[in-house]
Amino acid sequence: MARNIPIKVARAQLDMTQKKLAQEVGISRQTMNAIEQGDYNPTIKLCRTICRVLGRSLDELFGEDEQNEKE
Repeated sequence: MARNIPIKVARAQLDMTQKKLAQEVGISRQTMNAIEQGDYNPTIKLCRTICRVLGRSLDELFGEDEQNEKE
């Protein structure tokens, strides 16, 4: 699984720590770290919650980029 850089970028733009985002969405900081590192595939419900908290769309945070689609 690839790293999820868009979540990290969106979180940083809001000056939000992993811990704060994790608290907002109801998971542990370790789980949030695993999501950002690409080591954990969150449920669609969790994805939508993360999107809501960060003010981004599913495509912005979890969508496939064109390079990955070709592989």
